Amino acid sequence: MDNFVFQNTVKILFGKGQIANIAQEIPSDAKILITYGGGSIKANGVYDQVKQALAGRAVHEFGGIEPNPQLETLMRAVEMIRAEGINFLLAVGGGSVLDGTKFIAAAVDFEGDPWDILAKQAPVHSALPIGAIMTLPATGSEMNAFFVITKAATQEKLGGMCAFTYPQFSVLDPTTTFSLPDRQIGNGIVDAFTHTVEQYLTYPVNAPLQDRMAESILQTLIEEGPKTLAHPSDYDARANVVWCATMALNGLIGVGVPQDWSTHMVGHELTALYGLDHAQSLAVVLPSILSLKRDVKREKLLQYAARVWGVTQGSEEERIQAAIDKTRSFFESVGVPTHLSDYKVGEEAVSSVPQHMSDRGEVKLGEQGDIDLDAVGKVLALSL
Repeated sequence: MDNFVFQNTVKILFGKGQIANIAQEIPSDAKILITYGGGSIKANGVYDQVKQALAGRAVHEFGGIEPNPQLETLMRAVEMIRAEGINFLLAVGGGSVLDGTKFIAAAVDFEGDPWDILAKQAPVHSALPIGAIMTLPATGSEMNAFFVITKAATQEKLGGMCAFTYPQFSVLDPTTTFSLPDRQIGNGIVDAFTHTVEQYLTYPVNAPLQDRMAESILQTLIEEGPKTLAHPSDYDARANVVWCATMALNGLIGVGVPQDWSTHMVGHELTALYGLDHAQSLAVVLPSILSLKRDVKREKLLQYAARVWGVTQGSEEERIQAAIDKTRSFFESVGVPTHLSDYKVGEEAVSSVPQHMSDRGEVKLGEQGDIDLDAVGKVLALSL
């Protein structure tokens, strides 16, 4: 196991009715900005719960944060915060709303161009405090300091992190997700699954606890994901999926082990250039990454085949291929297609994506740093 430092300060309020408790988590004299997306929180009753919990408080609102939140939108919120003297942010929605809110929190007092936080990994020295109420089980953003933002003007989608953008608290009430369409639930399952795989399917470093924790998340998603799609109001199934999404990216399974993240890096380009949902891009890219890098991932792929999918018969190559095929089939089974052609994206992506990536400099992705622009093209060719 590699050396590591781990700290996670997020307080989780999990279960039915927990939104009512948020007033206890926010200073009584705070000037609060509620951030949200397209307005679904007003249709599903979450907005009313939040307003009731914060009755009598100084509350402002900023809506319209997009899926794959855009810099241009978020900077309008920054201007509003500066003008109104707001000092606490409450993100209400899915991972995109929270990602956008994290960026807003970091950008308010940032000296210089806030896009540099992502494009140049410029250091952030402070951020506004954040709370979160999650309505979509997917990204795990509720228990980490990562955020991914899109700059529409240049079609760039970049990720960053800042120690100051851990939420102070996050509410996870599975009932707030009951009204989500199947597409968003399927996407969330794929997102959580891929987050886990990015930290697990690399190479062994004698970290059996992290491996088995990752495998338990994957197995739970395989078991509970189809249940929650078939029965959207099944509280227990949905609660398990919600908690899997959080555990997949709160840092625990990634400590002391190598991590990949090449699927996400290539996927971000597909989202930025072609508008695929984040999880759709992951479902397209992951099987191809695993196929292309099967030799360097061999030991972990065989472990994945046996422990997660129960594949123990056949040659090593047959077991690896079976694991990749089962991964693809699982994504398809939860309603997320796995080929570029399913999204009407053709062969032009094989050249356009590497070219777009090359504009930002040298590319070396993966846990071995061995996925260059040529390999990205091969991955996309396998994904057609």
